Amino acid sequence: MTAVDQLTELDAIIARARAAQERYEAGGSQTRYDRAAQAVAWAIMEPGRNRALAELAVATTGLGNVPDKITKNHRKTLGLMRDIADVPTFGVIRDDAATGITEIARAMGVIGAIVPSTNPAATPANNIINALKCGNAIVVAPSPKGVASCEALLGYIHAEFAKIGEDPDLVQMVPAPGSKEKTQRLMESCDKIICTGSQNNVMRAQTAGTPAVAVGAGNVTVIVDETADLEAAAEKIRASKTFDNATSCSSENAVVVVDAVHDDFVAAMARAGGAVVEDEAGIVARLWPDGHLNRAVIAQDAAPMIDALGLGDVVPEGTEYIAVPTSGIGPDHPLSGEKLSRVLALYRAKDFEAAVATARDIQLYMGAGHSVGLHSTDEARAMRLATAIPTCRVVVNQAHCFATGGAFNNGMPFSLSMGCGTWGGNAIDDNLHWRHFLQSTRIIREIPPREPALEDIFADYWDVAGT
Repeated sequence: MTAVDQLTELDAIIARARAAQERYEAGGSQTRYDRAAQAVAWAIMEPGRNRALAELAVATTGLGNVPDKITKNHRKTLGLMRDIADVPTFGVIRDDAATGITEIARAMGVIGAIVPSTNPAATPANNIINALKCGNAIVVAPSPKGVASCEALLGYIHAEFAKIGEDPDLVQMVPAPGSKEKTQRLMESCDKIICTGSQNNVMRAQTAGTPAVAVGAGNVTVIVDETADLEAAAEKIRASKTFDNATSCSSENAVVVVDAVHDDFVAAMARAGGAVVEDEAGIVARLWPDGHLNRAVIAQDAAPMIDALGLGDVVPEGTEYIAVPTSGIGPDHPLSGEKLSRVLALYRAKDFEAAVATARDIQLYMGAGHSVGLHSTDEARAMRLATAIPTCRVVVNQAHCFATGGAFNNGMPFSLSMGCGTWGGNAIDDNLHWRHFLQSTRIIREIPPREPALEDIFADYWDVAGT
């Protein structure tokens, strides 16, 4: 099939999605929208299919591990379904007599979702559920390595749709082989772009001429201060850093420890499976052998990662991740950036304020707007971080990758895509969730006037500045 024929095929898919969406909305109801979302959720959460998708994802992308992908597919989907369970997305969703405004939920149309290979089932499922909940159709553009997982997921979704009589054209994908040209055509033809993935894709999404929600780069830095519960902090960092082999954008990439507890924290890390390797130059040379991240290290289990870094005779048995002491920040110091592996940069600071300065410098180099973490029992320090660092999230005393994208023990929406605000070049500063898939029409009625007198607005100003 020629490139022209492939674009023609994609155009036909988008046209079918648009026709399906129009029928879906015209014959819509809250029950129908909710049922379609449930069908997608069960398509990925049913245990046998969940395992099959996890195994396929690891086999075809070479990223992450099966048990953690099973957990991610289940947990992220279950949390999302909890979040949207009672959310009205059809018909009148607000009727305010005081303002005279009635708000009516309206679908956006066809969503074009660009999704990464790191989460080739969980991210598409999240986007599909949100799209259907809000009356949209969706066409997913997987990364080349994620095609097989996306095809399998859509097969499961369509099987569930058959059980409830729902239209399979509501959920489609860009057919293999993937290409920049096809992804570009989707972005230019759909009604709303949702983009999670490389910053190249994000840039293209935000300049495609279609309204876009895209997310920024992750490069999480966490601070451990002198008031922290060191054992708990070390265990939470281990759990987060190693989950799905650090494929998450919310996985810790750097830890900044204040001098007062540095040695005690390093000992706690060792007890939790983290080995300190005092060989920055050697690790950098092996992690970026040709200027690019080593594929034998990226998102691998501990044993092959350790072997690829030549550390088999260096770190103790049972090591789950390595921490490399460093002080440099910026492009000449790659350990200060995102590593997508079980490798953690370890910084030390003389005190909390110095730790804040280091974390700020790291975020300004890479990951601005995404999130930072804090292990501390001093309540005031979270506020200090929230006002000193260009970040949208300060995660306190939690395993970062579990907490940032929503958890059952915090109030963040469940999501696999984190907006990074203007600091990260994004239009949103919160977790991607259902509201980003919905628009509304407002009926505006006349109400009694509420025009203030000049004195009501300016009296206190005139007292200070005069008239």
